[in-house]
Amino acid sequence: MDAAYQLFNRRPALFGLAVAVALLLLPVAVWLDLRHISDVALERQAETLNEMITDIRAYYANNVVSRVQAHAGDSVAAADYAIVPGAIPIPATLSLELGEVVGEHGRNVRYRFVSDYPFEGREPHKLDDFERYALATFRTEKAASQQGHEIVTRIDGSLFDRRIRLAGPVVMGAACVECHNSSPLSPKKDWKVGDVRGIQAIEIEQAIVTNLASFKYLLAYFVGAGIFGVSFAVMQTYQAASYSRLNRELEETNSFLATVSLKISKYLSPQVYKSIFSGERDTTLTTERKKLTIFFSDIKDFTITSERLQPEELTELLNDYFTEMSAIAAKHGATLDKFIGDAILAFFGDPETRGPKEDARACVQMAIEMQKRLAELYVIWRAKGIEEPFKARIGINTGYCNVGNFGSNERMDYTIIGAEANLAARLESIAEPGGIVMSYETYVHVADLVKAEPLEPIRLKGIGRDVIPYRVTDLEISQSGLETIDERVDGARIYIDPHAITDENREQLLKALDRAKARLLKL
Repeated sequence: MDAAYQLFNRRPALFGLAVAVALLLLPVAVWLDLRHISDVALERQAETLNEMITDIRAYYANNVVSRVQAHAGDSVAAADYAIVPGAIPIPATLSLELGEVVGEHGRNVRYRFVSDYPFEGREPHKLDDFERYALATFRTEKAASQQGHEIVTRIDGSLFDRRIRLAGPVVMGAACVECHNSSPLSPKKDWKVGDVRGIQAIEIEQAIVTNLASFKYLLAYFVGAGIFGVSFAVMQTYQAASYSRLNRELEETNSFLATVSLKISKYLSPQVYKSIFSGERDTTLTTERKKLTIFFSDIKDFTITSERLQPEELTELLNDYFTEMSAIAAKHGATLDKFIGDAILAFFGDPETRGPKEDARACVQMAIEMQKRLAELYVIWRAKGIEEPFKARIGINTGYCNVGNFGSNERMDYTIIGAEANLAARLESIAEPGGIVMSYETYVHVADLVKAEPLEPIRLKGIGRDVIPYRVTDLEISQSGLETIDERVDGARIYIDPHAITDENREQLLKALDRAKARLLKL
C-alpha cells in the first residue's frame, strides 16, 4: 500500500498510465471470455449432436433397416412392431423411442413425446402441469383453427440454474387417422384429421454457476479491478486525510507567519519590509553607493523636557510624536531608517527612487509638513498640561552614501553610512527649534518650492569643502513651485505639469490658454 501511495504521490503520470492500461484490458478480457464461451458452447453442441446422430443412426439401423432386410414378405408399420415380424415403428412409436434415446444422451437437453392416449400395452405417460397445460391449450378451438402451429414455452429455475421448456402439438394427419382408428391397440377410434394426438416437449437446462466459470478472464479482471479500486480508495482516503492534516498545519503556519510578519513590519520601514518579503532584496551583507536625500531630526532640549515629566508621560508623549512623524514620512514615501533616542533618521532614494530631484522635493515637503504638524501638536500638548512640549530641528542633505545591510551574518541592519549622512545631522544641529536647514545640493532642487536664505559656511570632517547651509524662512510652499496644476469644475479641467513643458510647446500652450480665456469671457 505504501508503495502504491508513493507511486500515486510521486509519479502521478505513471499512476495514470497504470489506470489507462487497466481500462484497456477490460475489452481484452471480455473478448477472451466471449471467445471461450463460444468455444465451449460449440464444443458441447457438437458433442451432443454427434451423440444424437450416432444413436439415431443405430436406432434406425436396428429397428427399421435390419427388420426390413430380415423379413422376406412385405413390411408393415405397427405400434407393436417389436413382436410383428418385419414390422417397423409407426411415427408415434418412433417419436416415443427417439425421445428416450435423446433424453439419455442429450445431457442438458431432453426430448419427450407424450400423450394422454397411450396404446394398449404401453405404460401411461406421467404428464406434469406444464404438459397438461400445453395439451389443453393446443386442443382449444382456437388452436385447432390454427392447425397446431402454436408453441407453448415456460422459463423457470433458481438463482443458480435456468430452464426453458418448449411444447409443440403433434397433429393427426390422414395417414395417422387411418392407422390409429383401425389399430386394435389404439385407445381411441374416432380420430379426425387435425386432432392433437399429443405433444413434443423439449427441455433445456443451463447452470449459471457453470456459465460463471466461463467468464474466468472477466472475473479475474473484476477481482483485480476491485482490488485496485479498493486500494485506490484507501489511498485517496489516506491522501485526503494527509492533505487535510497538511492544510491544517499550513493554515496554522500561515497564521503564525502572518502574525510574525506583522510584528516584524513594526521594526522595518514599509519599503524595506516589502522588498524583503517580495524577494526583491536578499538578506546578505551587501551595500550599494547611491545618491540619497537624507533627513535628520532631533528634539530641542529633550533632556530638560524629560526631566520635567514622569516616565509614563514622557513615554506617551514620545510615542505620540514618533507616530505622527512616521505617518507623515510614510505619506511622502520616505524610508524610515531608525529612531535614535529622540532623533529620526530617514532618507529618499532607496529601495525606491523617483530620481534625485523628486526625492529631494519630497523630502523637503515632508519636513515642512512635519513642522506644521508639530506646531499643531504643541497647542494640544500645552492644553494637556505639558509646560514645554517638543520642538524639532530638521537637517536635510543630498549626496552619495553607502546603503544596504550592515552587521554580521547573524544580526544585520538596513541603514546608510557616509559623510553626507553626517552632514545632515550637522545641519540639524544648527537649525532653530521648529526650523529646517538644508545643504545647497538639496536647495537647488527645491528653490522654486520654498523660500530660504544662506547661512555662514561650515566645514565637516570627511568633506573637503565648505558647506553653505540654507535655512527655510517660510514654511509655506510657493504656489509657483507646485509640480502640477490640476483644477476641475463641472465641464472643464486644467492639468499642467510645469516640469514636462518644453520651450517648444510653451508658446503653443499659452495660445491655447488665451483661446480658452477668450471663449470663457464670451459666456
